[in-house]
Amino acid sequence: MQTSTRSLLVLLGALLVPGAALASPALAEKAGCGACHKVDVKLVGPSYKDVAAKYKTRSDAVPYLSTRVRQGGPGNWGVVPMMANDVSRISDADLKSLIEWILKTK
Repeated sequence: MQTSTRSLLVLLGALLVPGAALASPALAEKAGCGACHKVDVKLVGPSYKDVAAKYKTRSDAVPYLSTRVRQGGPGNWGVVPMMANDVSRISDADLKSLIEWILKTK
């Protein structure tokens, strides 16, 4: 198989994997996260880069942050609390992919 054909097949396969291909700023915007968060700018909540830096060493970062997104909670980054976000906003699979993407943000 030629390299270009193989590359195309890999790309097409990646697009078919639920969640994994969608983890991006576009998914965050679609889920409504952009109202409070941006990649490298603090808005109401912390930037994704700041979240990644704070939680990069936690072995339980994905489940911890998933729970925070789902249940909300007191403001760990200031006085504004994190609002709860249910599956009507973002599926569990997309949430996991999004948090994994955020944790890789530099």
